[in-house]
Amino acid sequence: MAVIHQVIDTYEKWCLRLPTARLNHWLHKVMSRHSWKNQAAQPKIKYFTQVKARPPTFVAFVSGKTQLSNTDLRFLTRSLEEDFELGGIPIRIIQRSFLKRDGSSCRISTQSSSKMAERISSDKRATAV
Repeated sequence: MAVIHQVIDTYEKWCLRLPTARLNHWLHKVMSRHSWKNQAAQPKIKYFTQVKARPPTFVAFVSGKTQLSNTDLRFLTRSLEEDFELGGIPIRIIQRSFLKRDGSSCRISTQSSSKMAERISSDKRATAV
């Protein structure tokens, strides 16, 4: 019986949807406790949202030219796992960059975490990145 309860618990984590407001509140706390080597080079994440479940996929909208490093992405992934009890579930984080131009935002690039690239290449379905 214990195995069935673990399977059900894991499936519920796999299907979990987190509201954007809760994620942004979480992000504010997490970014304040992360140690940045260079405060000037710290990426400014405008907001963080979940775009998909199964597996949980999140998008970090980053302002400016600075991108999140692999270390930053691993930190966010570990924090999501710990704070929302998502251990054992694959988590994908995609980052999108915006440059301000004449008062409006313009998307310039999309990058994903290395784990996501590995999963997409091993996925049997055709997935556009």
